[in-house]
Amino acid sequence: MSRILVFGGHGKVALLLAPVLVERGHLVTAVIRNPAHTAEVAATGATARVADVERLDTAQLAELIAGHDAVVWSAGAGGGDPERTRAVDRDAAVRSMDAAAAAGVTRYVMVSYFGAGPDHGVPEGDSFYAYAEAKSAADEHLRASALEYTILAPGALTLDEATGRIDVAATESASVARADVAAVIAAALAEPATIGRSIRFNTGTVPIPEALRG
Repeated sequence: MSRILVFGGHGKVALLLAPVLVERGHLVTAVIRNPAHTAEVAATGATARVADVERLDTAQLAELIAGHDAVVWSAGAGGGDPERTRAVDRDAAVRSMDAAAAAGVTRYVMVSYFGAGPDHGVPEGDSFYAYAEAKSAADEHLRASALEYTILAPGALTLDEATGRIDVAATESASVARADVAAVIAAALAEPATIGRSIRFNTGTVPIPEALRG
């Protein structure tokens, strides 16, 4: 049994992830910003913790993280406002990594996206540019840290049923069900071979545990 802290606990992926982790015997703390979402999160078996990651400093985040065995970052500003995107997807994410290190919680799983990186190719005038830049910076900070990280970079997210199978060899983004992303996060937490890796994936034909073993 592990104690797992999930940032972005009311997100579509996180709401699917929590029951998977709980079923496997883990204790899940889901960090949410809006207290009105507490009941929905509790229904997944997770314990809701109301906290605004945009406003917490590193020390406060470390206090939140302390006592857990792993951190999952599945939070995001949701696009639209470039300033808030930078504040959440870059700055708060980076603070959470530094906080995890300060709290002695070394296992950290980042949910990114397939095209993330310095070469994301999104033009500066595009509405997606701030997000692409923020995720690139956050991912790079994580890679440079001493954390036992895994960066998961799924293709376009859908609401399709889970298949339990992915493609980690794809060179171009396609699509993948959010339910499969949740399953990949849970499997990555349990698979030491994912530590120190950035894994891009779409829906595919290889069972998730086998695909993640590399």
